[in-house]
Amino acid sequence: MGIIIPLILIAISCVVIWRAGDGFMTASEYIGRNLSEGVRGASINAIASSMPEVFTSLFFLFVLMDADGFAGGIGTTAGSAIFNSMVIPAVSVIAVIGIGLARRIKVSKKVMLRDGISLIITEAIFLVLISGSVLDWYHGLVLMGVYVIYITYMFMSMKSNQKNADSDEVEEEEEEEEEDRGEAPSFFISLISFNLEDLFIRNNKVTGKNAWPLLIFSTLSIAAVCYLLVIACEWMGSEVYEVPYLGSYNGLGIPLMFVALVLASAASSFPDTIISIKDAQRGQYDDAISNALGSNIFDVCFALGFPLFIFCILHGPIHMEPSDIAISSEIRFLLLLLTIVAVIIFTSSQYIGKTKAFLLLGIYFLFIAYIIGRSADNPIANSIADFLVSTVQLIIG
Repeated sequence: MGIIIPLILIAISCVVIWRAGDGFMTASEYIGRNLSEGVRGASINAIASSMPEVFTSLFFLFVLMDADGFAGGIGTTAGSAIFNSMVIPAVSVIAVIGIGLARRIKVSKKVMLRDGISLIITEAIFLVLISGSVLDWYHGLVLMGVYVIYITYMFMSMKSNQKNADSDEVEEEEEEEEEDRGEAPSFFISLISFNLEDLFIRNNKVTGKNAWPLLIFSTLSIAAVCYLLVIACEWMGSEVYEVPYLGSYNGLGIPLMFVALVLASAASSFPDTIISIKDAQRGQYDDAISNALGSNIFDVCFALGFPLFIFCILHGPIHMEPSDIAISSEIRFLLLLLTIVAVIIFTSSQYIGKTKAFLLLGIYFLFIAYIIGRSADNPIANSIADFLVSTVQLIIG
């Protein structure tokens, strides 16, 4: 029962994040409708789908108010980044192949290199920057600054490409976006199923008047349920936790970062998964992969940098224990290594088929097995962890 209660809360969080993420995606797609493919995936879609990571990291810090809270934020963002790099592209490809749209998908090697190299550089900065025993507001500011540089570059490249773009393509995209939405279900059915798109838009076309309220309400819904997700992860990792009016229960008694790496990250990545699958099914393959990679850059830089910046401004520096520093270094270096592997797989050719998709899934399941091994204090997993930590210490000095 002690594990079932947090799992039920996490399942509820997944559903609400998924439904609210759909509404957020509809609104953000309208707002970013004039952006080019690839740029939209790495910016508007990435930000829209990464709202759960922002709020989860915020609540981890402001609910726990200590280094464990920051460790939970690192676990969420790092786990989500690994999920995005491995699972989302693989599932998107399998979804396209499964419904017979294509036998493999073709992606722009230029886009993959652009986003992949940007992500690797970002994670290298992250590895070096968050390595001391004291974290302060300027660490968060630097991370957010890296994301501003990335977004600036993205929009500059978009403007450069637009000079050679055919205006007919823009007109076609706008026509596609103004398709008939069909008859909306009743208000009661939409409310029960938490279908925010039907609640706010109904049978009308998406406009600024209904897109912005939809965006705001979706954001508030995601924020509320992310608080529930943080509480569930805290209970899951505790030795003993207390549920109001129900009594005390036993948790797993493992570091919060490990719980966040698997459960919080997977739950918060639901919108990324849905957005990328829909992009892939529409034939927007660059957007499907760019959303996943762009989300990772947003997660590392903003979803972690912004809460760190705000928390340290209000409450002062965060002092990390040696054990937290070691686990953090281990996870950040593992994130960098897995990202390099994923980028190599993406850019080895211009096609992604079943073989690459299942290879990515296999790597992710190995990662999950490693985290489970670390949680269970497995000797093999611990020896790998010692190697990762010593390598980081050797690199940083």
